[in-house]
Amino acid sequence: MTIVYVVLVLYMHKGWKNLSAFQLQSTPVLSKVSVIIAARNEQRNIGNTLDCIVKQNYPKELLEIIVVDDHSTDLTGSIVKSYADKGVRLITLNEGNKLNSYKKFAINKAIHAASGEVIITTDADCIMGEDWLISVIQYMESHNKIMVSSPVCYHHEKSYFERLQTLEFLYLIGLGAAGIGQQNPTTCNGANLAYRKSLFFEMGGFNGIDDLASGDDELFLHKVAEKYADRIGFCKSKLAIVYTDAKENLKSFLNQRKRWASKSTKYKDKKVVFLGVCIWLYNVMLVLSLGRLLIGYTQDIQLILLSFILKFLVELFFLYPIVGFANRKELLWNLPIVTLIHSLYLVYIGIVGNVGKYDWKGRTVK
Repeated sequence: MTIVYVVLVLYMHKGWKNLSAFQLQSTPVLSKVSVIIAARNEQRNIGNTLDCIVKQNYPKELLEIIVVDDHSTDLTGSIVKSYADKGVRLITLNEGNKLNSYKKFAINKAIHAASGEVIITTDADCIMGEDWLISVIQYMESHNKIMVSSPVCYHHEKSYFERLQTLEFLYLIGLGAAGIGQQNPTTCNGANLAYRKSLFFEMGGFNGIDDLASGDDELFLHKVAEKYADRIGFCKSKLAIVYTDAKENLKSFLNQRKRWASKSTKYKDKKVVFLGVCIWLYNVMLVLSLGRLLIGYTQDIQLILLSFILKFLVELFFLYPIVGFANRKELLWNLPIVTLIHSLYLVYIGIVGNVGKYDWKGRTVK
């Protein structure tokens, strides 16, 4: 299992290397864009996010901003309304408690109301530089892509726990980018995802995945990849990075990862399932081996140590160019502990993420 894991990570490393860095060009953009944000109780963050978007270096006549207020009980809607004179449209949901996937419903409603040729989704707690939008669209147009995933990073960590999350999250973002680099897309992040509106309708929108609360990004990516894997791109540009915050405590972190893991029940691509199962089984083996050591079975200690060392080295090899891309090489000092605890949490999340329900934005969903 160690050999399988090492080979898989090396395969992903090659995928990251296959992606060419994108440089902003002087070529004018042609596409009208609708930036969509589904927001629920985000009064602390939504203003900062909208400030970043309205300041984009993108032709104003080609930019539309739509915020869908998902039954907020705070001042989110009022704050969004105050940006009306800056071209921000507000759609307010009034669906009650009859849905499981409110976010997909909100995005779908916004897309039907959008006038843009390209849809870009982001979250209400994100910030980005002024060249974010033009970088993504220039990449999409110049590379003839119909769907573009772009980088998301944590920033402004307030604790050691949050720094550990930042490193682990860069690993996940790197895996998603690397899969696209190998023309085998596996994952992406809806905080920075662009696709043609016509593609959304061609794929039937979220039909078939709308019974799950999460998955407006990754599961839709899988639908597109079944037909257009070679036309999905990753914008490998620092200007295209969207920044958000790590979770403040262990409970909220585990709840987030349970939500992300719940999407795996809908995976149809056998290659993606195989990849996930292999990684999970490898970590199960490591945890069981550690358990044997703790109860006194030390005869295999050299093999177990070798497995951890190989895991650490291949993850270091994979992560080094990714943390360099994000200008966060100092985080690699935390890799030894992340290598260890990652196995424990991954085994746990792999189980609980596929059973039961979880809390999201004040709702209990599945």
